[in-house]
Amino acid sequence: MSHMRQLTNRYLPFADAASEGLPMSQLLRLSLFQVSVGMASVMLLGTLNRVMIVELSVPAMIVAVMIALPVLIAPFRALLGFRSDTHRSAIGWKRIPYIWFGSLWQFGGLAVMPFALLVLGGDVVHEIPFAGEVLAALAFLMTGLGLHMTQTAGLALASDRATDKTRPRVVALLYVMFLVGMGVSALIIGGLLTDYSSLRLIRVVQGAAVIGIALNLIALWKQESVRPMTKAERDKPRPLFRDAWADFMAGGQAGRLLVCVFVGTMAFNMQDVLLEPYGGEILGLSVSATTLLTALWAAGALVGFAWAGRRLAKGSNAYRLAGGGILAGIWAFSLVIFSAPMQANVLFYAGATLIGFGGGLFAVSTLTAAMTMPARGTAGRGLALGAWGAAQATAAGIAIALGGTLRDWIGAIATSGQWGEALNTPATGYSFVYHAEIGLLFVTLVILGPLVRQSGPLTQPEDPQPLGLADFPT
Repeated sequence: MSHMRQLTNRYLPFADAASEGLPMSQLLRLSLFQVSVGMASVMLLGTLNRVMIVELSVPAMIVAVMIALPVLIAPFRALLGFRSDTHRSAIGWKRIPYIWFGSLWQFGGLAVMPFALLVLGGDVVHEIPFAGEVLAALAFLMTGLGLHMTQTAGLALASDRATDKTRPRVVALLYVMFLVGMGVSALIIGGLLTDYSSLRLIRVVQGAAVIGIALNLIALWKQESVRPMTKAERDKPRPLFRDAWADFMAGGQAGRLLVCVFVGTMAFNMQDVLLEPYGGEILGLSVSATTLLTALWAAGALVGFAWAGRRLAKGSNAYRLAGGGILAGIWAFSLVIFSAPMQANVLFYAGATLIGFGGGLFAVSTLTAAMTMPARGTAGRGLALGAWGAAQATAAGIAIALGGTLRDWIGAIATSGQWGEALNTPATGYSFVYHAEIGLLFVTLVILGPLVRQSGPLTQPEDPQPLGLADFPT
């Protein structure tokens, strides 16, 4: 039997992520909430912004504001996680109610989304000032609140049920399922909307709403044990958020970790909307050639997940691994910068792959650090994961907007000739952003340093398990 278990762990992906408290069947079902969140993220950040600009002729500024609205919800993830930590009910559930109500918010936002967008695009019988803008804003806010609530409570539930030994593997699996949700839904939704029409838009978006709530319902089914609570237990005063936050920040590690996540995420995400245009405008690559960048980034991210899972399972320090991701990012952006003057496409592709690897390694390592951070007082895992998600999502939104703005501003100054003939090129704007990202990565290393020195191994290296393909997120 032990030999069979070793073969299973070696050749089946994530076979060793299961534990007695979280068997594989329940783990795979639970991971479906990440597929739902990935699908909603693609809908908000990819599909609908293109539909609004191209098919509905909505001004780009309004589109940018709509896409940015879910980011405003991100800082509240810490509060949502805290509420799930301290939730009291007659049957004793903590996480399940938040996953369910998050699913309802996500469903409601996507259900009304197509009609709001059609009104925003001017397809109306009676003209009501700002009706489209208000309805679209509400739809984006509802969807954003739903996916943030679902993901925060779902990650906290997975952390509750996983053991210290399996938690790094569980983190990697959940991240992979998120990528799977994004990749598969992007292909399907893109294919369905090839022949665009208003009716098809309604069908696709509302179909995504139904699929999302169905996946979340399957994911949460029988995932949390019923622990009946007495009325006296339910009536006890609840801890205050500020007290739990003070407990969470005690010791200094949590605050430094959040700052590190915020700055590091900004460093990796400022290029998010610039790599493809850089390849086309500066390197002269075709549309099909730049499309390859997404696949290379995803491949690099998957390798980063695999490496993180392998090292964490052997007892490596999560903060040290995060530092490795930062160093990979510095190399990555250096390759991207040098690809322009050298006209070397291979450097550009290698840089894009390393960006995915470094960003994936950094994200998984810091998330694992948050999940394994010891509870202090009234601060539970939900608060820690919510704070990590808030820092990560907020930084990503700010970074994307800042990267595009800096590229346009610096590029306009450079091409006007104010900085001399040497910098009078469209590449200057892009290069400035990439150099800024390298600078932010060095700042992140400085912030991370004390955490590396103060912390020890997160898992015990004794009796290491063979990993093999179990760590490779396929």
